[in-house]
Amino acid sequence: MTDPISEDSRVIDTFADVYNATLVHRSDLTSDLAYFRVKLDGPATPFTPGQYMTAGVVADGRMLQRPYSVASAPSTADTTGYELFVRHVPVVRFTTALWRLQVGHRMRMIGPKGKFMLEPDDARTHLYVSTGTGIAPFLSMIRETMAQGKPRRTILINGCSFADELGYRQELEAWQQDPAYRLSYVPTISRPSDPRNEGWTGLTGRAEQVIPAICKQFGLRPDKTVVYICGNPEMILNAERLLMDRGFPEFHVKKELYWPKGKAPGVVAAAG
Repeated sequence: MTDPISEDSRVIDTFADVYNATLVHRSDLTSDLAYFRVKLDGPATPFTPGQYMTAGVVADGRMLQRPYSVASAPSTADTTGYELFVRHVPVVRFTTALWRLQVGHRMRMIGPKGKFMLEPDDARTHLYVSTGTGIAPFLSMIRETMAQGKPRRTILINGCSFADELGYRQELEAWQQDPAYRLSYVPTISRPSDPRNEGWTGLTGRAEQVIPAICKQFGLRPDKTVVYICGNPEMILNAERLLMDRGFPEFHVKKELYWPKGKAPGVVAAAG
């Protein structure tokens, strides 16, 4: 579950492991998007690429917490910690509290959890479709398969409203130039006429809208391709419909929602 809208002063899952941790790094992409790295006090807990951890901070005497997909590879959790790609949503108190933290501040981590996981030894072409911070689990998947020396043929679509919101863009463009990664990076912008996107010369349209053209461009066959989708539920429904129209069976499409169907950003919902 990537960037779902939920926060609570209680432990989200009383059966999950709880760890003391420290914020060890922060890098801002825009005024409301940033990369955070959190390191556990003790040995890192293992996770599978695609899973999420719940981060917690104390604010006004209460523990606020939210689950985020981990963007880093499991193999680096002991050395550099767990990387989270977070959007500041003012109506969600957790993100406001997180934005105020200084590096070195104490935190809490719970997990890992989630069934949106990379299947082992899957030789099919992988099509990743994401919006905004929904790109995070795919970074973990790419990083880990590369660390294992087993990269998979991957096409990664990431849609954002504005070009400056394209997370990990420089890293992905560099990987695309390296044949070892076997990666094709496909960023797309949904508001091309906005002055903030002046100078953008890449693809335009929402992430799901470019799927037919990308399938045609790369010759993606339903029997030779597995699709992972992460983002808001409307995008996922639209993407699924477009894929089904192209003959992709439902069991070839894996999905992870930003927030539960029927909810909107800013509405507090139960954790998944």
